[in-house]
Amino acid sequence: MQKTPKAGLFIGLIILAFVFSALSALLTYTPSLNIGQVFSDPYYRHVTRFSFYQAGLSTLLSVVFAIPVAHAIFRREFPGKALLLKLFASTLVLPVLVGVFGILAIYGNSGLLAELFSWFDSKLPFSIYGLTGILIAHVFFNLPYASRMFIQSLESIPLEQHKLCAHLGMSHWDKFKWVEWPRIKQQIPQVCGLVFMLCFTSFATVMALGGGPKSTTIELAIYQAIKFDFDLQAGALLAIWQMLICAILYMAVHRLSKTSKVASSYRNHRSMMIRDNSKSKIWDWFWILLSALLVLPPMFMVVLSGLNSKLVTIFSDSRFWSAVKASVTVAGLSSTLALLAGIILLLTSRAWRIQGKNGNSDRLEFVGMIILVTPGLVVSTGLFLLLRGLGDVFSYAFYIVIAVNSLMALPYVIKTLSQPMLHIEQQYQVLCTSLGMKGLKRLWLVEGKALRKPLAHAFSLGFMVSIGDLSAIALFGSQDFRTLPLYLYQLMGSYQMEAAAVVSLCLLLLSLGSFTVTEKLFRRSVDA
Repeated sequence: MQKTPKAGLFIGLIILAFVFSALSALLTYTPSLNIGQVFSDPYYRHVTRFSFYQAGLSTLLSVVFAIPVAHAIFRREFPGKALLLKLFASTLVLPVLVGVFGILAIYGNSGLLAELFSWFDSKLPFSIYGLTGILIAHVFFNLPYASRMFIQSLESIPLEQHKLCAHLGMSHWDKFKWVEWPRIKQQIPQVCGLVFMLCFTSFATVMALGGGPKSTTIELAIYQAIKFDFDLQAGALLAIWQMLICAILYMAVHRLSKTSKVASSYRNHRSMMIRDNSKSKIWDWFWILLSALLVLPPMFMVVLSGLNSKLVTIFSDSRFWSAVKASVTVAGLSSTLALLAGIILLLTSRAWRIQGKNGNSDRLEFVGMIILVTPGLVVSTGLFLLLRGLGDVFSYAFYIVIAVNSLMALPYVIKTLSQPMLHIEQQYQVLCTSLGMKGLKRLWLVEGKALRKPLAHAFSLGFMVSIGDLSAIALFGSQDFRTLPLYLYQLMGSYQMEAAAVVSLCLLLLSLGSFTVTEKLFRRSVDA
């Protein structure tokens, strides 16, 4: 066990070297580092202001509506509740363009709602492109996540408090005010911070639904400056500006995340329903149906739209299969690298936590989540500038996309495995020491057996994040190397919507299928 901390430190140094090499390239293109130029240039001020504005509105809508949705789902039992909660859990890591395509199929200019309005000889009262579309997409992705977080808070209420509320004859409102709201309120700062940061750094959503210069965020401005204008200095300056803002946001979220978690002793809340009435039922079912209408129709339309006449054409197109092969290869390698790096980092981190060195542990885990401070597009931009001096940038595309996607998946791996791995160490460290079990033998026999489910979940999350990412491939993709998200975006951009529907369905099945496959592998390993 003496060598374990060195292995984690080594991985941390590799990550830092990779990220700082990209940042150094950005600095070479902004030698003066005049951040004041951002405030003096009207365009830079606009993209910064719009980034904050759309993120703020998206956060407000997602979190405010998530509170009644979570409360209603928590206290009602209904058929399909487990499925709805699983869909809620998947939207956060669902390939963005799949969600966007489903939203376009419902709210687009030729979508389901537009056809409904045409029956009454009227037009859709809003355009899906611009701020409206961005808000709808962000609420679709983030309201389910926020609801899940609030449901977890409600589930942490001890059983004794529910019994006391029933004994006192509290109404639903009184119980919510005095018992449930304090739990939700404790979680609000953390949820708001995380949702705001996700919306602020949103790239694919804004690129697909932005609708022009008026609705451009900082990340999209970076992409346009590098890819279309080839203004390397502007791209570098905006990338550094984005990184500084994300660093401040991350530190704020990290501080807000210091909330205590109470273990749940609550099992059957149906027996604790008190003074139920028709108004409460109508209120709860309204929010449950509203959340279902938000999540289910876009998913359903992706499936329905994908089964069209272009199915055979797409399946016989070599470009599609090339994109499938690239996507699966990139996602598989990226999630594997992220899983291995996360395990090695956490072995060192948990050893320090056991020794009481929480500060060192926090700093090492921060290195693993540094991509939250330097978003994938920022790192990709720096690497693009760095590799220009070494030859053909696109010859390195495959390796760069895998490396960037690994970094993007690593925070999900760390968040999924950090607590289970720490609990395993606390439970078995004395026994393993007495048996002289250490190194790879212990990893295989102890962690490998006890952590199958978290490991499978971490791999699945990393796979979904990688297979749906558009940020790195958007800069490094070409005719010879493109993944399914890039292929889908190109089809949507050329208005080949039936072909795009088929690709979108395939991407959805690939991403969600990873969960099913890993669950089956986990069950087989347990049975064995």
